[in-house]
Amino acid sequence: MRLENIPVLRIGNLEICPPIIQGGMGIRVSGGNLAAAAANTGCAGIIASAGLGQFENSELEGAKREVLVKLNEEALRAEIRKARSLSDGVIGVNIMVALTDYENHVKTSIEEGVDLIISGAGLALALPKYLDGSDVKLVPIVSSARALKILCKRWVSHFNKLPDAVVVEGVKAGGHLGYTYESIYDNTAPRVEDTVREVIAVANSYRPNIPVIAAGGIFDGNDIVYFLKLGVSGVQMATRFVCTDECDVHDNFKQAYLDAREGDITVIKSPVGLPGRVINNEFVERIKQGKTMPFKCNYQCLITCEPQKAPYCIAKVLANAAQGKMDEAFAFAGSNAYRCTEIVPVKTLVESLVKELSAALAQEPLRAG
Repeated sequence: MRLENIPVLRIGNLEICPPIIQGGMGIRVSGGNLAAAAANTGCAGIIASAGLGQFENSELEGAKREVLVKLNEEALRAEIRKARSLSDGVIGVNIMVALTDYENHVKTSIEEGVDLIISGAGLALALPKYLDGSDVKLVPIVSSARALKILCKRWVSHFNKLPDAVVVEGVKAGGHLGYTYESIYDNTAPRVEDTVREVIAVANSYRPNIPVIAAGGIFDGNDIVYFLKLGVSGVQMATRFVCTDECDVHDNFKQAYLDAREGDITVIKSPVGLPGRVINNEFVERIKQGKTMPFKCNYQCLITCEPQKAPYCIAKVLANAAQGKMDEAFAFAGSNAYRCTEIVPVKTLVESLVKELSAALAQEPLRAG
C-alpha cells in the first residue's frame, strides 16, 4: 500500500497511517479479529468492550451479577490477547462510560497493555485515575466544545493531564448518539463540521495541542480529506468496517447492510434513554408500534437502563444481532450504511480508502501547519 503524502495521525508516541481509527462497535461487532486486521493496515484497531461475555446464554439465567462481570472481563482479556497475537499494530478498546462495570473494563484494558482507550457515552471525567503510571493513551469522545472544556478542566485539576486526543462524534454516527431524539428528528442537531471547528479551537488552546478526530458519517477518502481540511488530525470510521471479511459479527448482520436502502436508515428511541441509529426491519417496526419483550435482568449493564420500565433489553437485542438472529434484533448503523455494496477484506477496504484519499490530496494538498 503506497502511503506517500498521506498524513499521519499522531497520538503521543503512536503513529497511525493512514489516519483512520476503526471505530468500536458493540455488542461483539468489533472484536479482536477486526481490530487486528485494521491495525495490520496501519489504522488503529479498536475492540468494543460492551457485552463481550456471553451473558445471554440460558445456562447463565439467574447468575449473580459478579459472575457476569467476571465473564465480561475474561472475554475482554481474550479479545485483546487475540488482537495482540495477530497484529503488532495499534490496538485500542472502546469503553462506554455508561457501563455499570466501566471501571473494571478500564482496569482490564490497562492491565493488558492496550495502546489507547476511547471512551464515550458519557463524559469520562475520572478516566485518568486508572492509569497508575501506564502509558495507555486516553481519548474521550465528545459532542460539543463545551464538553471538552469541562473534561479538560477536570482532568487538569484532578490528574494534571490533558486528553491524548479527542473524538468528535457527529449526529450521523451509528448506534447510540449523544444528542436528543427531538434534535435528530427535526434536524436541529448541530452539523459535525461546525462542532469540529469549535472543538479544534478549544483543543488548540492547550499546550500541547490536543489532536482532534472526526467521526460520524465518514464513508470514503473524499470525506476524510474534507475533514482533514477542516483541521482534524484523523478520522474514526465504523460502518465501513462492518462489511469486511474480518468483522467479528454474523454474516446476517453484514447482509442487513448490503440489503439496506437509504430510506431504511432510521433513528429509534433506545430503552436506555438515548436515540439510536439502526437499519429498519420488521423488529424495528414492532418496537415502534409499542410491542414489548419482557425480560429479567440480573446484570443491568448500562447505568441509564431501568429494567423494570424498559420495553426490551437492548443488550439482548444486540447480542441476537451479533448471532445473526435478525428477526429478533436490529443492526446499529451509520447514516451511510446503505452505500455498502460488498464484503471485502479489511486490507482491500483500506487500500481503496487510501487510493481515494491520495487522489483527493493530489488535486488539493493540505495546507502546511
